[in-house]
Amino acid sequence: MQYLAQLDLTKVLFLDIETVPMASSFSGLPTAWQQLWEKKAKSMIKEDITASDIFDRAAIYAEFGKIVCIGVGIITGHPSEQKLRLKSFYGDDEKVLLQDFANLLIQHFNTDRCKLCAHNGKEFDYPYIARRMLVHGIKLPFLLDNAGKKPWEIANLDTMELWKFGDFKSFTSLNLLANLFGIPTPKDDIDGSMVADVYYRENDLKRIAVYCNKDVVTLVQLLLKLMNKDIISEEFITNPEF
Repeated sequence: MQYLAQLDLTKVLFLDIETVPMASSFSGLPTAWQQLWEKKAKSMIKEDITASDIFDRAAIYAEFGKIVCIGVGIITGHPSEQKLRLKSFYGDDEKVLLQDFANLLIQHFNTDRCKLCAHNGKEFDYPYIARRMLVHGIKLPFLLDNAGKKPWEIANLDTMELWKFGDFKSFTSLNLLANLFGIPTPKDDIDGSMVADVYYRENDLKRIAVYCNKDVVTLVQLLLKLMNKDIISEEFITNPEF
């Protein structure tokens, strides 16, 4: 892609987020929030389905969900010897993990030479993080402060958008593109639909963080494929936390 020809990969922060509903169940919500969810879910309810039945979908809405993990990846080294370094921000206290993530952006990715990269990031990850930061009173870092900007003024990357080539008819998953491009993906014991159960029933945040970072690796490899570059070998991928 000519659009990516001059991209400095060392200035890109790759990321993926994992979200859960704001409570473990619909019945665990205060009455006011139950009513608000019922209004939100009204258009999604079909015959024999109630707002309570689809409360798991609350995780995808920043008003009704929360972030439990942000996985990030940074490419280092010369183009011929690139390495990928991973890190996770995760925990029960969303404000703390968001502030830690904001600090990373402010300290190392705070200029217009830097970019974020996520899959479906412009529709999900970036606005979700920004909205939850505002809820917690956290000042938005430069790369997330995009309200009011025109689409072409937002430099952050979105691998799903890049793959669409201007076609806005459908969603293409990261897993589908990984298989299409022959990107090796490890067999996981969980997928995105299971994150809420792993969080609320098992309280296993580390398991969620491991899953999240595997998606970050796949994201990095996909962007390299879109740039017609070699993917990074597993031996050059480091995660100091696990």
